[in-house]
Amino acid sequence: MRVVSLVPSVSETLLAWGITPIAVTRFCEQPSLRAVGGTKDPDVTAIVELGPELVVMCHEENRLEDFEALVAAGLRVEALRIESLDDVNAGLTGLAAAVGTSAPDPFRPPPFEGERRTAYVPIWRRPWMTLAADTYGASLLAALGVDVVVAAGEDRYPEMDLVEAAAAEPDLVLAPSEPYPFAARHVPELESVAPVVLVDGQDLFWWGARTPMAFDRLARTLAR
Repeated sequence: MRVVSLVPSVSETLLAWGITPIAVTRFCEQPSLRAVGGTKDPDVTAIVELGPELVVMCHEENRLEDFEALVAAGLRVEALRIESLDDVNAGLTGLAAAVGTSAPDPFRPPPFEGERRTAYVPIWRRPWMTLAADTYGASLLAALGVDVVVAAGEDRYPEMDLVEAAAAEPDLVLAPSEPYPFAARHVPELESVAPVVLVDGQDLFWWGARTPMAFDRLARTLAR
């Protein structure tokens, strides 16, 4: 099947299933594959000219206007909604059906039995932003015994500076390597909130074929 993937998690998952997309985004980290723009600015004209049998998008990564433009051009578009760890199994089952392959075995994390902790998880700097509880990353951490501290309001990725974060008295700061590339040089600043643990942002935010292995890697990191 000729598939265009506009979601990094989907591109990685399709390749793990032995399905090579005919095009991806520049954020999918697949330099051997054709890139058709970014997740928020795909080249709709180029995608249409490729004549794909399927375009895969998701509500979190992509824009409604691009979805509507692709549908209006007569393309078949599959839009996934992954907002929690529970959504992954259903999402992968639907994706597998859409591309004509077998769905993987469902991933069911073991129940967490240790002492729960709280964490501030910055995802951006200038302004400081974090993630709310109703996101895949927060859901994954909850299964690992870590509850995120969140700012007031209904935003899924609200602003929350270091002073506000420190006032919430989290047990630790989990600083991911993406979307903002937090690294060792940021640790002194973040330590004003709580002890800092650097984590792989892809393991925290990319869902799909990566999820079971990401869960295990994050569990080992948090155990240390």
